[in-house]
Amino acid sequence: MRRVLKWIRNIILILIGLSLFFTLLYKFVPVYYTPLMFIRYFENVKAGKEARIERNWKRLDEISPNLWLAVVASEDNNFLKHHGFDMDAIKKAQKHNQTHARKRGASTISQQVAKNVFLWPSRTWVRKGLETYFTFLIETFWSKKRILEVYLNVIEIGPGIYGAEAASQIYFHKPASKLTRGEAALIAAVLPAPLRRNPAKPSPYVLSRQQWILWNMNNIGKIEFD
Repeated sequence: MRRVLKWIRNIILILIGLSLFFTLLYKFVPVYYTPLMFIRYFENVKAGKEARIERNWKRLDEISPNLWLAVVASEDNNFLKHHGFDMDAIKKAQKHNQTHARKRGASTISQQVAKNVFLWPSRTWVRKGLETYFTFLIETFWSKKRILEVYLNVIEIGPGIYGAEAASQIYFHKPASKLTRGEAALIAAVLPAPLRRNPAKPSPYVLSRQQWILWNMNNIGKIEFD
């Protein structure tokens, strides 16, 4: 039993060490691939569908501030204020979900980065627990600017399409630095369901969501980092 406990302790220490190593590494190094990219790729191969990974890392200053603002307005209004978890949004989501069949999430951009970069898509308590751990790590060691930069480079924005630059080139035939407010809001509008929605061919729902995002972008005003 003592030997087993020693092995368990060593494994836990190794995993903690690896998590810290990769968190610190990705503070400086581009995240070119994520677990979700490979999972989606092999899911498509297995299903006999087109399998691709389109991504092109860009620095945050090479991505239009319109898109910075659009994703914050769409996904995480309090991104610059919270420390990884928006407790007000969580309470509102819990209250909403008690009386509505269509559930509302409250994941912050930081939580989505933790999930996309380090973990896998799942709704298990184990995954959620690890997501909380990695969210704490990136909020501790990364700046908000870095968190947003990684988010805009790894987020899924269509079948096999990841990040702002790939989405901008494929959907609007221009670099991400040139996205207009309307185009940025369309990209943000599809993020809750990027495999079913297309910002270049928006459904009435996507267009209505785009208008709400544009309205909220005006409320927020501007994204500024310290």
